[in-house]
Amino acid sequence: MVRRSSVDYSDRLYASLPYILPLAAVVVFGAFLFLQFTPLMTVFLPILYVNKILSISIIDFISIRFVAWFCVFIFVFRSYKVNHFIRFNAMQALLLDIIVALMGALTEILSMILGNLAFFPFILQIIASVTFLGITAASVYGIFQCIRGKYADKIPVISDVGYSQQYGSCEEEK
Repeated sequence: MVRRSSVDYSDRLYASLPYILPLAAVVVFGAFLFLQFTPLMTVFLPILYVNKILSISIIDFISIRFVAWFCVFIFVFRSYKVNHFIRFNAMQALLLDIIVALMGALTEILSMILGNLAFFPFILQIIASVTFLGITAASVYGIFQCIRGKYADKIPVISDVGYSQQYGSCEEEK
């Protein structure tokens, strides 16, 4: 991976902030784990409050989360004046947030199709727990790497897509 510029402390902070979006979105999927491990709920309580704030509806179907997502995409990822380190991590956070939204849609579709089956709650619990653990691990890894000033480029598939999107958009600049 090509390193474009140096990373100072403010860049580390700004690069880690977009990871709040997928963390706040995936906290809903952790409900089954929170019931089994109550200390885990204490750790995620601030993120649960952030999720409540981001879920406030501004106009009918437009929430603060929706506005924040597009602001990060347009003003951070698509802005070539922003440091590459921040843009790369913003794209990874947005991709993780898209995965959370897709998993939410998948669980809704599965509940319509398999909702009457006796084993569906077990399947739903597995899907929700794996989604929660995977997105949380990827977000915490991304935040930790941002704090260290290193690229979080070891997340399977997400890092590759983020990297290709980054350099696909850089070629448009030329």
